[in-house]
Amino acid sequence: MVSLNRVVMQSSSRRIIRALRPRRLDVAEVSGKWGTRFNFKSYAQFRFPKYDVCAGPFTHKETGEVLQFDLILANQVWEHLDRPYAATRNVHQMLRKGGYFWVAVPFFCPLHAAPQDNSRWSARGLKNLLIEGGFDEDAIHAEQWGNLNAARRNLETPWPPIYDEETDDLKNDPEMPICAWALAQKTA
Repeated sequence: MVSLNRVVMQSSSRRIIRALRPRRLDVAEVSGKWGTRFNFKSYAQFRFPKYDVCAGPFTHKETGEVLQFDLILANQVWEHLDRPYAATRNVHQMLRKGGYFWVAVPFFCPLHAAPQDNSRWSARGLKNLLIEGGFDEDAIHAEQWGNLNAARRNLETPWPPIYDEETDDLKNDPEMPICAWALAQKTA
């Protein structure tokens, strides 16, 4: 079962990640497990609260050097962070030159504190967050998806709504975003 809120984002994002040739990538995921569906060269999870991306870049336990990755994933995490701008700058530090940061966030959905719920971004807002985090504007691809039906379903309980391919319309309405996602490349 897939959440209606994520069905379009996941399909689009899988294409984006596959285009990066996953078998060649050293990957980190911040507080999630979305990356387990790919066959990466290497894959590490950094789960909160043991690892707090707001507090600084992740470092090697023995040497203290900043860990470096080709791709960092954050699926439905950034809305929960107390300091998302600092976290984005920390991710930028952990990327090798040419590396990528993929981030997906909700826009229109109920409060879901885990442990807190702090922020929302549209595709444009997500792009601005990434620019503030050190990414070049021309190296960011951001998308969003949603429609009135999905927005109405988000107000129902239980939440989140489960996608029903027979009744749920996936046509995008740019005026009613439900979620946004972006891929940003570190160019310098």
